[in-house]
Amino acid sequence: MTPEGRRASAFTFRHLARSDYALLARWLSEPHVARWWHHDPSAEAIERDFGASIDGVDPADVFIVEHDAKPLGLVQRYRFADNPSYVEQLAPLLAVPGAALSIDYFVGEPAALRRGLGSAMIAAAVTAIWGDHAAAPSVVVPVSAANEASWRALERAGFRRVAAGLLEPDNPIDAWDHVVYRIERPAPAASKP
Repeated sequence: MTPEGRRASAFTFRHLARSDYALLARWLSEPHVARWWHHDPSAEAIERDFGASIDGVDPADVFIVEHDAKPLGLVQRYRFADNPSYVEQLAPLLAVPGAALSIDYFVGEPAALRRGLGSAMIAAAVTAIWGDHAAAPSVVVPVSAANEASWRALERAGFRRVAAGLLEPDNPIDAWDHVVYRIERPAPAASKP
């Protein structure tokens, strides 16, 4: 999703900036986001959890996603090699190559829900990953089994379920049951003679 402002169909991905904190706080407070992200929307918590990515200290990329020039949601992507504890947590469910990436995501605008924009946003994010991370063999995403809207969006974006098991939930009210989805890098197109 680099360079800044890359478009994928009607989606634009731009790096999160501190000037986006008020928007992010509003989205994190929306019931449909708060239910699954369980993130403190205070300015201090947002700075604590996203400031290092903005400053380039944390290697995760965090993007505000715009659809037709209007803010829609958030996508965060990160390499498993940069998060060995996450690889360790997933190890009982499946082996994850260090060069693989994962994403976190949400559609923040309530008016944009149930219109297919979440799965389209995920598909656009994956397309950008293939372009930006040549060594990435796959994108692997664990999701709470109870969050059907999220894993259905992954399925519509081309992911397939590859594992299920117990992982610590983001929201402590949830069960530990998770499903794990993966999408593989497409094979290169055969060159014509």
